[in-house]
Amino acid sequence: MATSASDLLESRILLYYCFTPIEDPIAVMLWQRTLCEQLGLTGRIIVSKHGINGTVGGKLGSCKQYTRKTREYPGFARMSFKWSEGGAKDFPKLSVKARDEIVAFGSPDEIKVDANGIVGGGTHLKPEAVNKLVEERGDEVVFFDGRNAMEAEIGKFKNAIVPDVNTTHDFIAELESGKYDDLKDKPVVTYCTGGIRCEILSSLMKNRGFKEVYQIDGGIVRYGEKFGDQGLWEGSLYVFDKRMHMEFSNDSKQLGHCIHCEAPTNLFHNCINEECRKQQLMCDDCASNPATAHCGRAECAEVGAQMAASSL
Repeated sequence: MATSASDLLESRILLYYCFTPIEDPIAVMLWQRTLCEQLGLTGRIIVSKHGINGTVGGKLGSCKQYTRKTREYPGFARMSFKWSEGGAKDFPKLSVKARDEIVAFGSPDEIKVDANGIVGGGTHLKPEAVNKLVEERGDEVVFFDGRNAMEAEIGKFKNAIVPDVNTTHDFIAELESGKYDDLKDKPVVTYCTGGIRCEILSSLMKNRGFKEVYQIDGGIVRYGEKFGDQGLWEGSLYVFDKRMHMEFSNDSKQLGHCIHCEAPTNLFHNCINEECRKQQLMCDDCASNPATAHCGRAECAEVGAQMAASSL
C-alpha cells in the first residue's frame, strides 16, 4: 500500500479496547510490544485473559499499519479504533503489560467474556439513542459516571451521578454500600471516556440488582464526536496523556475551577508534597507558587509553605 505525505507528516492517537478470550496473554503482550516498537508508537497497552485495552500515538502511517496488523489477530478483527489529534510525543514511553484485568476493578473472576465481548453487560446505546431515551423518559433516566470522581470535575453529563471513587477498585464497595439502591428500577446510563470501564461496570451493576442498565457505545468520545457541546455533555474531557483534557468544540462549558483561588481552569497539577503528589485542579499561577501548589491537605500546605519560605 502506497504511503502518502500525510502518513509521514501527520500524527494521531488511537484509543481502543476489545473484550475477547485470550488463551496466552503473555504471547499477545510480546507481539504487541514488538509491533509498537517496529512502528515507533508510544503509549500504554494492557492485555489479559479478557482482552486488550490500549492508547497509543505515533505517525499517521504507523497508526494505520498498527490497526491493520492488530486486526489480523482473530479475536481483534471486529475491534473499533477511536482516532484523535496528538501523537507519540503525548506519551513518555511505550508500556505493554499483561495483567489479571484490562481495567482494574478487582473482580477478574466475576467478569465473563466470549467471542462477542462481555457476557451480561449493559445494553449498548449509540449517541442518537441516548438522546432518544432521554426524550422519551425524561428525568426518569439517570446518568451514572463510570470514571474516577476527579475526572468529572471538568466535564460530565447533565445532572449525572458521580460516585465517590478515586479508582476503579472503589466501585464494587460503592455499589454495595446501598447509596444507589433507589436506582435499581430506573433506566441507568453508564458512561466513561471510551466505553471500556462501562463494559465492566454495567455488568457489575446488573449482577447487583440494577435491572435496566445501558452504556454509551464508544463512550464520551463517540458522543462528543456526534453532538459536540450541543447535546447532553457539558465541559471538558479528561484524557490520560500530556494533553490532560480535550474539548469537543469552542463552545464547551467551563466546569473546572482552581481549588485555591476559584479561577477557571481545566488543568490538573500534582501536589508539591512528594509524599502526596495527588492531582488537583489548579490554575497556572497557583501551581507555580510553592505556597499554593498543594492539594489542600494541612500537611501538604505546610510543606508548600516551607518550600516557599526556603526560596526567599
